[in-house]
Amino acid sequence: MSRVTIKDKTFETSIPEAEILKRVKAVAERLNHDFAGKNPLFLAVLNGAFVFAADLMREVTIPCEISFVKLASYQGTTSTGKVTEVLGVNEDLSGRHIVIIEDIVDTGLTMKRMIESLGTRHPASVDVCALLLKPEKLQVELDIKYVAMEIPNDFIVGYGLDYDQQGRNLRDIFTLIES
Repeated sequence: MSRVTIKDKTFETSIPEAEILKRVKAVAERLNHDFAGKNPLFLAVLNGAFVFAADLMREVTIPCEISFVKLASYQGTTSTGKVTEVLGVNEDLSGRHIVIIEDIVDTGLTMKRMIESLGTRHPASVDVCALLLKPEKLQVELDIKYVAMEIPNDFIVGYGLDYDQQGRNLRDIFTLIES
């Protein structure tokens, strides 16, 4: 296992890139099957999901579209779940099958609010495709059909996830080492 130091914290490899890509491919195969003939619109949530979205889209073989959204929420280092706006959705969602691409779902509060917000635009369906899910941290009930991996409630970086905007470029996922 390798270690990296980002700012004042040390992290150790927890999920190597090869394992991530294997799981991404498996999720893409499910999406290809479930959305065949439906031309889904994938909405990738910036900033964290961009790496996952890129790898996922290379494995999606059905006709589809992708757009990128950013969530406007109250400032802070922890998830408040108080989404004030979904920025960047200019498409007409009426009757469309929407798949939200998210890097990680922990409390679920932000994702629940985003699903509610998109629901007001009359889509045919809204599903969530998450790279990572922290089931023990969920505070709301969510039906997340597409999850690449479940992880414990650890602080992680890499593969698009950051620590104070650093570490997104790491190919593997690293877990904070408690010191």
